[in-house]
Amino acid sequence: MAYVDGFVIPIAKSKVKAYLKMARLGAKVWKQYGALAYYECVGDDLKVPFGMGFPKMARLKRGETVVFSFIVYKSRAQRDKINEKVMKDPIMNDPAMMKNMPFDMKRFCMGGFKVLVSW
Repeated sequence: MAYVDGFVIPIAKSKVKAYLKMARLGAKVWKQYGALAYYECVGDDLKVPFGMGFPKMARLKRGETVVFSFIVYKSRAQRDKINEKVMKDPIMNDPAMMKNMPFDMKRFCMGGFKVLVSW
């Protein structure tokens, strides 16, 4: 069964364009090392009629939106191998990229997930 890394990232709306540039680079690197799929999604319809909703969960501030991202792998073992390679890739270790991160890493949320249902 597939395995997924999921991310929720609060981000200033003014920085979404800069994030997109970084996200395209990330997609290229993860896919190069074997990820099955790579998605970066930006909040659009965040006013939900029930539940907590992303704005509240992510504690969005005025002028912010949320990015919901996920990367799909064949298995957790494959994910661990791919992420090890990604973290050693020179593109991912570019000091300029880390310095110019378009979001606050302290508010970045992530986790690994076992897939329960895949259609």
